[in-house]
Amino acid sequence: MTWREARNILVVRLDNLGDVVMTTPALTAIRHAAPDVRLTLLTSRAGAAACQHLPVIDDAIVYDAPWVKGAPSSPRGLQADQRMISRLARERFDAVIIFTVCTQSALPAAMLCRLAGIPLRLAHSRENPYDLLTDWVHDTEVCETGMRHEVERQLALVRSVGFHADDERLLFRYRVADVLNMRRKFEQAGGDLRRPYVVVHPGASAASRRWPAARFGTAADAIAATTDCQVVFTGGRGEDALVAEARAGMHQPGFSLAGQLTLGELAALIAGAQVTLCNNSGPAHIAAAVGAPVVVLYALTNPQHTPWKGRSRVLNHDVPCRNCLQSACPDAQHPCLNLVQSDEVSDAALEMISALPGVPVHRLPSPAQMTMAVAS
Repeated sequence: MTWREARNILVVRLDNLGDVVMTTPALTAIRHAAPDVRLTLLTSRAGAAACQHLPVIDDAIVYDAPWVKGAPSSPRGLQADQRMISRLARERFDAVIIFTVCTQSALPAAMLCRLAGIPLRLAHSRENPYDLLTDWVHDTEVCETGMRHEVERQLALVRSVGFHADDERLLFRYRVADVLNMRRKFEQAGGDLRRPYVVVHPGASAASRRWPAARFGTAADAIAATTDCQVVFTGGRGEDALVAEARAGMHQPGFSLAGQLTLGELAALIAGAQVTLCNNSGPAHIAAAVGAPVVVLYALTNPQHTPWKGRSRVLNHDVPCRNCLQSACPDAQHPCLNLVQSDEVSDAALEMISALPGVPVHRLPSPAQMTMAVAS
């Protein structure tokens, strides 16, 4: 069996939604090189939510891998791993490509796939994998400023076995039904579809990647006061408190669709927004995939995951502890995000809105300018 002959390929990405979306250029490269290949994604529960929006994927298998961080209340026994090995063996895959970031080891997944009898196994590996991998790309990357983007890493991996991309953009598709359902929910929440809007998503899976929610509200308030844009808050289930904290800082009206949208409906909402404000989270990568403007409060935990080839502004404050890879900031002041002020965010958003046709932006004088005018 050679890679050119492989027609039933398993791809492994056991991370979050955004990580799966950032892998789509590599998946598209495989599909471009072999249009008749069958691609199955082995992924997490969060990653699986994206699969129906990725036309390059034929099927998905959800696996709570014991070497990937999971919910503490969800013990993962040996039987689940044995069932997964049997499941993969029944699928009779010709090959597997294991996608990881440079801080992860591909070898547990490689062992799983070897035990399932998958003949071709490709991954990055820092150490010699010997027979766990048939195709090994030596991983020499370290997490540092200037390292290549996550998308480039995965494209290089598939290129090593002959899969070349003709289009390196992120991929995410939503359906007409997603647009119609989003519009219905938008109006039911009090929105006016005849007016432009901005999306504000204050959540993120890791605490170290969250800008203070109240500042999102302050920045959104300034945007609403300066433009005719409505403010729409979004978030996952369980993020109601974050959204409430953000909305409490507003004087202008706004409304929330948090916990009410499917992933496709969220993408349709972001695609129609004048701009989206968010942390380094799934919505940032969805915005890049659908070509929508986005302002990202980007914590300096990992330099690889900025929006790829999108209309974006990335905001943070440089710190000596950058590239820390921490899920919870050990510095109580959280300076890489907390030193970013609300007016920096609203100014960045207004600049992006100003570049769009048909949206009136009437910049109000700053408090300092108003004080000078009164004094004169």
